[in-house]
Amino acid sequence: MADKLGTYRSKRDARRTPEPVPDKGPLPEGRDDTFVIQEHHARRLHWDFRLERDGVLVSWALPRGVPDDPKVNHLAVHTEDHPLEYASFAGEIPQGEYGGGQVKIWDRGTYETEKWTDREVKIVLHGTRVSGRYVLFPTNGKNWMIHRMDPPVSPDADPMPEDVRPVEPEPRKRLPQRRDEYGYEFAWGGRRLIMYAERGPARAVAADGRPAKAPRGLGEALGSSRAVLDGELTATDGETYMIFDLLYLEGRSLLDEPYERRRQLLGTLGLSGPHWQTAPSFDDGEAVREAAREQGLPGIVAKRLDGPYRQDKADWRLIPS
Repeated sequence: MADKLGTYRSKRDARRTPEPVPDKGPLPEGRDDTFVIQEHHARRLHWDFRLERDGVLVSWALPRGVPDDPKVNHLAVHTEDHPLEYASFAGEIPQGEYGGGQVKIWDRGTYETEKWTDREVKIVLHGTRVSGRYVLFPTNGKNWMIHRMDPPVSPDADPMPEDVRPVEPEPRKRLPQRRDEYGYEFAWGGRRLIMYAERGPARAVAADGRPAKAPRGLGEALGSSRAVLDGELTATDGETYMIFDLLYLEGRSLLDEPYERRRQLLGTLGLSGPHWQTAPSFDDGEAVREAAREQGLPGIVAKRLDGPYRQDKADWRLIPS
């Protein structure tokens, strides 16, 4: 009988990786009803989709994760079978080893098999984040596709905007009279970028509408999130993308939400990395202005707390330091 885990073992050294590497021998007997989806931050972010079948985890790598709408199929690259113990694996595979990078359990649960052949795998998933009927089918060699057979997870989801014009602050000499109705941020004096992140891949557009280079690693850091961000690429402490607004998140447009709410949602993403930071926001305009002056920044931006992200209603004010 062929060793189903032979390819898996040949790519891994148990002395160098924390992944489970079982010895050759009889495979365990299970119920063929466990699935796991692991978010894998390897050379390229992807999601490993694994189904228990005949003592192993039959596996596919999904560059864009599991689709949540039947209108869009996602690529699923068939990979080597994994041991059943891998269903609970999470950790850091050392760089230089096969698949080096961080592995997180994104979802897991049980599934039912409706059909399983070399040409079609039809299943029903029962997970915490993913549920419903799916089918996988080969297209070319190891390349398969995964298709959602049920209606969209969020039928009322807003499409991700493709071309957001950044709100520009109006120059003013003084702080607003009703200062408690505004939030205050530093004006960084950098290059404005709108960033579009969709489950790993990211693209950036400058204020003039031209394509720009997205901050390295930010799309991957957002993982499976679909988001549109606004910020400035500044040379402060090295080239850093200072993120100060969130315009779209997980199927919901935030353009009509008040600034205060958008900032709250931005904070939940915990965006802090080597080339990006969530820009701070304050409620004391005078103190922020003084700090900007001390740090040699061009000024501050006062943003009305209840203002939507629309040029005619946002009420953003650029005040020199």
